[in-house]
Amino acid sequence: MLAFAEVAQEALMPDSIRLLSSLRFRPFFLTQLLGAFNDNLYKNGLTIFIAFQAANISKDASNTLVNIAAGLFILPFFLFSPIAGQLADKFEKSMLIRRIKLLEIAIMLLGALSFMLQSVELLVAILFLMGTQSALFGPVKYSLLPQALRPEELVGGNAMVEFGTFLAILLGLIAGVFIIDIGTTELGIAVVFVAVCGYWTSRSIPELPAAAPELQISFNIFTQTRKILRDAHENQTVFYSVLGISWFWFIGITYITQLPNYVRYELGGNEQVYVLLLAMFSIGIGAGSFLCERMSGRIVEIGLVPIGALGLTLFGIDIYFNQSITNSEVLVAPMAFIADGGNLRVMIDMAMLGVSGGIYIVPLYALVQQRSDEKKRSRIIAANNVLNALFMVVAALYGLAALASGISIPTLFLILAIMNAAVALFIFKLVPEFIMRLLVWLLVHAAYRVDKYDLDNIPDQGPVVLICNHVSFLDALVLAGSIRRPIRYVMYYRIFQLPILSFIFKTAQAIPIAGKSEDPELMQRAFDQVSEALNNGEIVCIFPEGKITETGELGEFKAGVIKVLERNPVPTVPLALRGLWGSFFSRKYGNVMTKLFPRGFFSRIEVVAGQAIDPAEASIELFHQRVLELRGDTL
Repeated sequence: MLAFAEVAQEALMPDSIRLLSSLRFRPFFLTQLLGAFNDNLYKNGLTIFIAFQAANISKDASNTLVNIAAGLFILPFFLFSPIAGQLADKFEKSMLIRRIKLLEIAIMLLGALSFMLQSVELLVAILFLMGTQSALFGPVKYSLLPQALRPEELVGGNAMVEFGTFLAILLGLIAGVFIIDIGTTELGIAVVFVAVCGYWTSRSIPELPAAAPELQISFNIFTQTRKILRDAHENQTVFYSVLGISWFWFIGITYITQLPNYVRYELGGNEQVYVLLLAMFSIGIGAGSFLCERMSGRIVEIGLVPIGALGLTLFGIDIYFNQSITNSEVLVAPMAFIADGGNLRVMIDMAMLGVSGGIYIVPLYALVQQRSDEKKRSRIIAANNVLNALFMVVAALYGLAALASGISIPTLFLILAIMNAAVALFIFKLVPEFIMRLLVWLLVHAAYRVDKYDLDNIPDQGPVVLICNHVSFLDALVLAGSIRRPIRYVMYYRIFQLPILSFIFKTAQAIPIAGKSEDPELMQRAFDQVSEALNNGEIVCIFPEGKITETGELGEFKAGVIKVLERNPVPTVPLALRGLWGSFFSRKYGNVMTKLFPRGFFSRIEVVAGQAIDPAEASIELFHQRVLELRGDTL
């Protein structure tokens, strides 16, 4: 009965929420949440102390100290991430996390002493030690997820981590505001208490074996930095995804760092208004992360990244054009702030920046984890942290230089939004897969609602051939939008050449094929490309009918798939598409271009996978029978 209840619970809950009930994820989530909360409790307490409470600190001095503090916290990520990545690959992760949490307790004891002494210089200096501890934790944090979670849980796990991180920023800020109002000694006690709680939760993290226990640790920072960057660059899509993540943190650190002084000196708000705007941004990140999980459909959908990038630009620009600068010396409270209609628009912009950021960042992190070499994953994430740190330090310098030159904070935000558009276009041009996946996502989700069944029968790695019935011109796109792994399609060359779809198929490295009587050279080249793809451990999808059905019935299967398996004996997974017959992109009512009225849009369709077939059992008759059984009576 208990087992049945657990199964029912799994079926009803989204991955991100269900994971909180799992011992594979919950202790780690709480540990990283408490760690991020403590970082922000300390940093935000320090920021508020400098901006609002410390005596004899001018506006210019406040700007300078806030940006220096941000730079000091980030610098250790640049210096120590190469060593952290090696440690995370070499050692068992739960033990390593516990050691790092003990280090946090020691650092927070020093922080508590500094708060009691109210020494701004010492408080700022300790940020370097906090950054060192966080730099050690970073590679473990993200390399742990693909090891502890199932592939279909990866997007949900990343959504929860990003939500937790920005929730911690928000809660750390709120707690910092209220505790520092009580006293700096109380804040010092609080950071030590939270560090102890983080160590306690880390003790429940299950053991996760080392990915590369034979690795020899090198403490040469510069040599290892070059090496991990070279490892990250081995896969172009992973490397440019890392650059995309780093750019997001450039944007994020700029907004978060400038927000206290933006609120006080540009909007005329008090500490509670600062809390309110950061709350809007943090809640937006969480909402965007969960929305991304919902829109992704349990696969790593990088087609959502351009949507997030567009939002970061549009709402950043809107903040500039909605300036509500005040010259009043009296700082307003939240209710008076909200009463101003222009300020309400600023709040919406901050929330939508967060939503856009969540949609942008979750698929990028999941992609890096999914496509990185397992034995090098922590070091590649360490390379990501190095670049993140570099971008954040540059962001702090950018803030210092821009404000020192007389640029206002709203103008700084405008420049940032325009730069974001340029960076996004640069990355998407270098890796057209992002735009290709966006087109796939838009075409499929604009046309249909897709239900997926038993797609776990497709192996998570290694070579495999997929065979599927061919019902419409969008069959390949529906499969691409439903299956977690990238797919190489064998496609009739005339469909391969269709406008718009041609860009998608070329970017997805589809393999055009022609009949032997049409172009024997193209046919032979297609078989060679299929063999090469399978040798490289990729998925190849073949529509064995050789053409789109004109009657709705499953046609005769061609022998090409057997030739493929004779050359590369790999498992074959049968698939069936249901519900597409009669849609606008099928041939039930004639060719697509001759139809007067669209049909079947927004209808519910299904993708069903069967059990893998061993290559020793492969035959055209068996393949036809399995696909026919999966298709059933529903076309």
